[in-house]
Amino acid sequence: MTVSEAPLSAPLDVGFDYTRSTGPVLGRFVNALRERRIEGVRGSDGRVHVPPPEYDPVTAAPLTEFVPVAEEGTVVSWSWCARPLDGQPLARPFAWVLVRLDGADTTLLHALDAGDPGSVHTGQRVRVRWADETVGHIRDIAYFLPADAPDTTPTEPPPPVAKREEGAPVSVVMTPVHLRYRHSASPEESRYLRGLAEGKLIGQRCPACAKVYIPPRGACPTDGVPTTDEVELPDTGIVTTFCIVNVPFLGQRIKPPYVAAYILLDGADIAFLHLVLGCDAADVRMGMRVRAAWKPREDWWTSLENISHFEPTGEPDAPYESFAHHL
Repeated sequence: MTVSEAPLSAPLDVGFDYTRSTGPVLGRFVNALRERRIEGVRGSDGRVHVPPPEYDPVTAAPLTEFVPVAEEGTVVSWSWCARPLDGQPLARPFAWVLVRLDGADTTLLHALDAGDPGSVHTGQRVRVRWADETVGHIRDIAYFLPADAPDTTPTEPPPPVAKREEGAPVSVVMTPVHLRYRHSASPEESRYLRGLAEGKLIGQRCPACAKVYIPPRGACPTDGVPTTDEVELPDTGIVTTFCIVNVPFLGQRIKPPYVAAYILLDGADIAFLHLVLGCDAADVRMGMRVRAAWKPREDWWTSLENISHFEPTGEPDAPYESFAHHL
């Protein structure tokens, strides 16, 4: 295999900010953290839960009896993290610990700042190291320290993880969620991606059932045999199913309403997801004939993003029976 034929690979970052309202129970918990206090809630069996659940784990009834607990506690279990990842509580090696705070009956998962794994043990007494700036989030507990360790290291500035009006309680918290990894494309996918950089749509045909897959698959999911035959497909097709997006969200690049649809290219046996623009969202329908709207040639690279969107061709709709088995 030559260098030009070598499979492609690229780093990927899949992420979003998980945002939720706190409600009366978690709201009280995070607002207490902002004031450098920790509160749990008592269940029907007398146990004090930290963090507090909204409903009793025994009876499922709402829980309302809040109980203050201490900033110190005992390590119940732990695991050493030798190579921290971005976004974790500490950038240096640390221990993940389950801590039972004094006055609580359940454990809290957090980080323990320890020099090495030999300095961590079950039964160890630890205490909270508060963030230098508290905002109303679990990260207000920056990490735990051994009970007799001094507070000598500044904490990192908190991320934008809480929303509130000035002087008002925190009612919404955000938790950034990211998955970073390197994706290595298969030889078939790599040829497909290189084809996109040339303005071509290349699929693979199963030699057994003759189905054409785009994006290509290394093996036919119907017959389990390698898809050995390349097929160049046109940039026209039909809408099989679709969704009108009406709700705005963080990072949205198109103003709602707009349509995300599954496009079945002419000659293909599997549809892929893309945008349908160029008409009113209410006019999009199943069976609508569409054509790819390519970006300017100078913006092409090895990505389906080379197609900005699909738009109506004005041709008559395809009959439902022609794509019913592709839904």
